[in-house]
Amino acid sequence: MNGKKNIVYPYIPNSVPEVRQAMLEVLGFKSEEDIYKEIPERLRFKGKMDIPEPILSEARLERHVTNILRKNKNCKSNISFLGGGCWNHYIPAVCNTIGSRDEILTSYVGEAFTDHGKFQMLFESESMLGDLTGFEASTTPTYDWAMAIAIASRMASRTVGRKQVLVSQATSPQRKLINANYCKAVDENNIEVVEVKFDFKNMCLDLDDLRSKISEKTSLVYFENPNYLGFIETQAPEIVKIAHEKGALVCVGVDPISLGVLEAPGAYDADYAVGELQPLGIPMQAGGGLGGFICTRDEEKFIAEYPSLLFGVLPSVKEGQYGFGQVAFERTSYASREKGKDFIGTCAALHGMIAAVYMALMGPGGFKELGETIMQRVAYGKKQLSKIKGIKIFEGYNFKEFVVNFDETGKTVAQINKELLSKNIFGGIDVSKDFPELGNSAVYAITEMLTKEDIDELAAALKEIC
Repeated sequence: MNGKKNIVYPYIPNSVPEVRQAMLEVLGFKSEEDIYKEIPERLRFKGKMDIPEPILSEARLERHVTNILRKNKNCKSNISFLGGGCWNHYIPAVCNTIGSRDEILTSYVGEAFTDHGKFQMLFESESMLGDLTGFEASTTPTYDWAMAIAIASRMASRTVGRKQVLVSQATSPQRKLINANYCKAVDENNIEVVEVKFDFKNMCLDLDDLRSKISEKTSLVYFENPNYLGFIETQAPEIVKIAHEKGALVCVGVDPISLGVLEAPGAYDADYAVGELQPLGIPMQAGGGLGGFICTRDEEKFIAEYPSLLFGVLPSVKEGQYGFGQVAFERTSYASREKGKDFIGTCAALHGMIAAVYMALMGPGGFKELGETIMQRVAYGKKQLSKIKGIKIFEGYNFKEFVVNFDETGKTVAQINKELLSKNIFGGIDVSKDFPELGNSAVYAITEMLTKEDIDELAAALKEIC
């Protein structure tokens, strides 16, 4: 592409030399170099990049990439006990069928000329997420769960006019970091993020620490239910009460899969629910396939602060008909641009539409059955692993994930996971550094994809290793 070689790349648009030259002439440039002239010399790479020659045959390129991908270890050829925000759930075939349709797969975020049922699918997705969480309003997807927390933090700060957010210690470390970074600002919009201790004895939020830290400066209290360690927060109504008594709002991070068996945040008077769409029919994709959501009550003070697109039902000029359209578009950064309260940009709308397919297929009964199945298998997993000498299970009420301690085995989590991998088993997430209070421990996840035999195989492997 540097003009020295007239290579036509079949997989790169506009690489035909004549087309490229015509584009440069329209822009008034002599060469591609003119596009980058603003980049200072000190930042330019002067050497030759050590990259292979291009593969111009699409068939050969596909074979080359496939050979590289074969090096990956996946959940089809391995038993996975990994979780923490991206889980191995079953994906009904209809999710992939509808999600790969051209009018859905290529449907960009925004306007009517790209809409072939997309607006309705996003409306249905938002509506079903509202049903699950106990709220009436829901946004189109954010990039992921972490971004949903961050957006909700800034929404709450604007709503109550305060500049402090309290976050539970038992929140995903990655989500905590992203939220803290997003809340930083160089102007008056900076939000202070304060951590509330987790009670590692009772495996729930430390209410005394919450009471000592919450004040008239606090805009939002955030906790996860179930939390990153898999424990169900049995004190959720009390946390909400403490926050509301100080005039603060409450945001609950949820795994949507859990809401078939756990109480919805709206039912215990929380103000926001955020979470991850990936369990709702989205492939893991090497840790990707993420999309966050935010739900609130349908009240002006909440709706006015959403920076993202919202879709609602609109009456038609013809009696008895209706359509789907954007709600209060003027409040978004798409309309107000640099004057917007926040910015989300192109996000995971496709994942929101696939989630709609999954939720509609499952229905309330399906979510209940799935939740019960997962909790039964978790209970069995905890029981089997607790029988192994040297292994300790941290007891509590768990959904999908639980903590396994290896202090008495004489081996680190990293060493154990390496040996498990040699047996085609992905061990749990090492939380020894992020949660030193738990000692040499890992978080193990069990979904409906794991059978009794899979769990028994893990137990046998750990018994041999430890």
